[in-house]
Formats: sequence, C-alpha cells, structure tokens
Amino acid sequence: MPSLVLASSSPRRAALLFEAGFEFEILPPGVTEKFDIAVTLRELTVWNAIRKGMSIAQTRPDAVVLAADTLVALNQDIIGKPASLNEAAQMLRRLSGRIHEVCSAVLIYHQTSGRSTVLHDISRVRFRRLNAAKIKNYLAKVDPLDKAGAYAAQGSGAEIIAKIEGSFTNVVGLPMEKTIAALAKFDIRPKISDRNWPKRRNTSALRDASE
Repeated sequence: MPSLVLASSSPRRAALLFEAGFEFEILPPGVTEKFDIAVTLRELTVWNAIRKGMSIAQTRPDAVVLAADTLVALNQDIIGKPASLNEAAQMLRRLSGRIHEVCSAVLIYHQTSGRSTVLHDISRVRFRRLNAAKIKNYLAKVDPLDKAGAYAAQGSGAEIIAKIEGSFTNVVGLPMEKTIAALAKFDIRPKISDRNWPKRRNTSALRDASE
C-alpha cells in the first residue's frame, strides 16, 4: 500500500485528514498560489492544486500525493488571501450580509503508476451583517492572513457565518466526503473507522443559524 503525502502547509487540511483517521506525511509545496488570473473559480483552484501536487510528486514518485486549493468568490469576483489586517477587514466588509461561494479543488496523484484524480466542490456561504466592532472582534481571535476571504468556518466562524449550503469541510479547506472516496481508489483508507464523519459539532450550528 502506498504512503500518503499531504502537499500543504495548511493546519486545517492536516487536521481534517487526521480526524478522519488517515496516516500521512506533510510536505509543504514551494509554489506561489495565484488568485488574480482571468479564469473561473473552479479552473483557478484546480490549476493551483495541480501545481502544488506536481511540485511534491516529483520528489516523492512512489507516494500518493494529495494537494488542494481553496478560494472565495463574490459575484464571480475571486477573493484570495489578504496581505494585511486592513485588507482582511475590507474583505469581511464586502462579504457582510451577502452570499458567496467557496470552491476547493483537490489533486490526488501517484507518479509511479501515472494515476491521478482531480475533484472539486463548491459551497455557498451566507454571512451575518457585520459592523466595524464585530469585524474587529473577529480579527482579534483569528489569523486571517492565511485564509481565503480572511475567515475560517471552524472555531469562531459561527460569529460571522449565518448559513452554509453544501459541504462544511469544503469551506474549511478540504471536501472530505469526496476526498475520502477518491483516496480509497488509490488504496488509501483511514486506519481508524469513524462512522460519525464528517464532524458535526460546528456544521449543524452554522447551517441552521439565522440572522
């Protein structure tokens, strides 16, 4: 059975795989994510995921490499990661009270056999109406600079998110429902069975919350 390598520096993706029972190695890719190219949200996340995965697969051809990319789009305008706290606050103001899309793309690649799978998922997220005080309070609790759209669904996400339509883990950064099924085709399965997956402690609260 081949080993699994997560080509990502995201602690959220690592946590999702760990909680699902997978054993894996982490090798962060040395590529720069793009989010300002004139393509669709799905195309850009797929392109970024492939670039990340291929950069690691070249050094670990015998392993199954998993890479992912997550971006936010508001009315087809792609929103990447903020460069500063001021830009993070501006992003949250834009998203306030509105519905946006979150797309995660995943590449699973085994270079030795030449097998690969690319998948994606899109969730719709509705934000609560946020004033300056709520935005300041939220940014004091999280590090927005490594997060597309300057926010995270987990943790304090319920303070700013009213509802999520679709996969919760997709918004976190890795659509586990599709990823688990895809990894099984590469003979990569959880070492620990979790019949309650995906975790529901945050999902139901966010999906049922109202403004």
